[in-house]
Amino acid sequence: MSKREILVLGILILVLVAINVVNYVKKENLKKNSTVLLEEIKVQISVNNVDASELEDLPGIGPSLANRIVEYRNTYGKFKNLESLKNVKGIGDKLFQKILPFIKL
Repeated sequence: MSKREILVLGILILVLVAINVVNYVKKENLKKNSTVLLEEIKVQISVNNVDASELEDLPGIGPSLANRIVEYRNTYGKFKNLESLKNVKGIGDKLFQKILPFIKL
């Protein structure tokens, strides 16, 4: 490879890294804004009826935990009570209390 090709390749890599960083920051800001919006309008989402992407709007719930909630629901059926969410790996007392104002059956 010539020096010019290496330079061009290096610049392309830097541009791709910069784009990924910008997209990550945008996603995090959007998630924060979604949580603030939920808090402001006091919307409660039904843990028995929403998909994983909607669960991600809850504070402290990321993609993998949202998928585990949906998988748990698909395996064991709809949640009978909100407390049963604690049966999902990754949802402890602390997180449960954090999301409780925003969820319903």
